[in-house]
Amino acid sequence: MGEADASARLSPPSIATILANVAAALAEDLGDGDVTAALLPDGPDTAYLLCKEDAVVCGRPWFDACHRALDPDVRIDWRVDEGDRVAKGTVLATLAGRSRALVSAERASLNFMQTLSATATVVAQYVDAVRGTGAKILDTRKTIPGLRFAQKYAVRVGGGSNHRIGLYDAVMLKENHIRAYGSLAGAAQAARAARPTLPLIVEVESLAQLREALDAGCDRILIDDFDAATRREAVRIAKSSPYDGRIPLEVSGGVDMSTLRTIAEDGVDCISIGGLTKHVRAIDLSLKLGPPPG
Repeated sequence: MGEADASARLSPPSIATILANVAAALAEDLGDGDVTAALLPDGPDTAYLLCKEDAVVCGRPWFDACHRALDPDVRIDWRVDEGDRVAKGTVLATLAGRSRALVSAERASLNFMQTLSATATVVAQYVDAVRGTGAKILDTRKTIPGLRFAQKYAVRVGGGSNHRIGLYDAVMLKENHIRAYGSLAGAAQAARAARPTLPLIVEVESLAQLREALDAGCDRILIDDFDAATRREAVRIAKSSPYDGRIPLEVSGGVDMSTLRTIAEDGVDCISIGGLTKHVRAIDLSLKLGPPPG
């Protein structure tokens, strides 16, 4: 991966988006004040962030923003970079600031880190599983409400690629659109006329529809729920003359780690997996006051 590609992969959402995420998280956690933290003497203190299992690190901008929202002078020294793969027991960062602010920001900052690191970690596992096949791992719109941009970023940090962000940045034709226009070609023509600058993705349900989509021209074809033999024939057709692989094929549905490598080796270009952002099992992290051990 080149420097430009790596920069884009690790480019987080806008500062405004991150701050809005953080403001909402702190508001729901703190309410009108942290009554437990108020019992602590509010002097200078230190803390460290510990990762308690193997993981891909993701969420530093949100973690930092949580702590700086409550203590603008807090010092955060990261020992790892965003996207690093770390082992269980790694100290990710040390902090120095006001004791009450460190405690009050703890849960919100950890919630962001554990959730986004979870997504990045799972994506990295899927990316590793298809390595060498040429297939890209894509996410979907099955994200946690309010955290779509954050989770889409975590997918990139894990080495995956983003599908459309929302309903506004790509046209995706399915059976209802084809039915409304009487044919796939008619629906594709209408989509191009209405939104000529947006990517056009077409979902097909048969090899006949696949040929229609290839002839109509689009930016990607989704072959959903094809059996293995039909999927391999779809790849053969799309890569043969006169199409010559110009339009990538995407597989979605029924994909898990047990089927992933076989699907990728069939020659498809993209595999989209809703579970990357939907089935989130948080990474085990903790923030402890005091200096790190050792």
